[in-house]
Amino acid sequence: MGAILLSGAVFAWNAVRQEREFRRLIAAGDAALARDQTYEAIEAFSGALALKNDSMLAFLKRGDSYRRRGELSAALRDLRESSSLDPAATRPLELLGDVNVAMGRYARAAEVYRRYVALDDRAPRVLYKLALAFYRNGETQLALEPLRRAVALDDRFAEAHYLLGMCLEDQKHDAEAVQSLTHALEINPALGAAREELAGLQLAHGKTREGIEQLEALAALEPSQPQRMVDVGLAYARLGRTDAAITALGRAAERYPEADGVYIALGQVWLASAEAHNDRVALSKSLEALQPAASRPTASSDTLTLYGRALYVSGTMDEAERTLEQATSRFPTNPAAFLYLSAAAERRGHVTAAREALAKHLSLVGDHSTEPALLALRADVQFRLGQVEAARASVAEGLAIDQRNAALLQLRRRIGAGPT
Repeated sequence: MGAILLSGAVFAWNAVRQEREFRRLIAAGDAALARDQTYEAIEAFSGALALKNDSMLAFLKRGDSYRRRGELSAALRDLRESSSLDPAATRPLELLGDVNVAMGRYARAAEVYRRYVALDDRAPRVLYKLALAFYRNGETQLALEPLRRAVALDDRFAEAHYLLGMCLEDQKHDAEAVQSLTHALEINPALGAAREELAGLQLAHGKTREGIEQLEALAALEPSQPQRMVDVGLAYARLGRTDAAITALGRAAERYPEADGVYIALGQVWLASAEAHNDRVALSKSLEALQPAASRPTASSDTLTLYGRALYVSGTMDEAERTLEQATSRFPTNPAAFLYLSAAAERRGHVTAAREALAKHLSLVGDHSTEPALLALRADVQFRLGQVEAARASVAEGLAIDQRNAALLQLRRRIGAGPT
């Protein structure tokens, strides 16, 4: 009997000592995680699992440590084990969803977050994560319901209001989208992504003043980003407010003298003004703004196309042709580069090159375009190359978009209506 009692006491003492060591290792792992020492944390939690290989907590903590370390497959293994040991625990499910998102497995992540919500449907953070997984998987319709539940539970959840706005916009519910985005910004005025999206919606629906105000606020929030001031200038330009556009971009050039994007935007605005008003001064300013960026070895096809177009308008056809040839060799290639190259080559008598460039342009854009100015140029080139019926078709297409376009009306008179 004494031996049995002694054995029992030794067993109990060993159990107590093992429990103490287990708790010490868990605490050591937690402390290591607090210091962002994930390797040490994994070592400590692995030691705890050596003592208790059925501990949901230890698997959970080690899985989270692997997740933070970026070892996602190991994290999945431990978190699945943790969830299987306690199917009613929500934390393993949330982390499993997070790991699947990090791996780009959005459908699987949504499935796991749904299991969490089935256990606890009053967690706005997880409802938001569920909706985000749907959104990233292209299922915006499915994202709406969990987002509405999330903001109903926490009306101060700015990111959820923002995502709800994005999903509503995707579903063509623009008025509701504006409301959600506006609410997100009332909660967090520094939420730049929501402000940018709201500006786009307002401008698209003719709310010019409101849209530009949002872009200006965004520029003030992100003073290190010259593109924000460029967006303001180009928004003014799209509305035909050239002076305001040039003023905004001029301020940007003063603040960011090394930013090519600012000067490219200035060149674009000056060029549009030059083309609209046959303004040689504006054209000179456009060329001056564009030349430095276009001369860089890293110049994009868009930049070279813009500069080549300005050269074409100025009548400098040899340099225009060379620049546009460069534009067609950069990837991704602006399809308009081939059209302007065709026009410049034809003016220089390079008929074969002009036809080849025009054919390439048409192969990239098809038979249709939505820009009357490009259709007018295409029709002019086609007519000069003897493609009369194609030129008539381009003119008709352009006039269907803009019945008062002066260049297209002039071309129609030049080409004639053709047989009836």
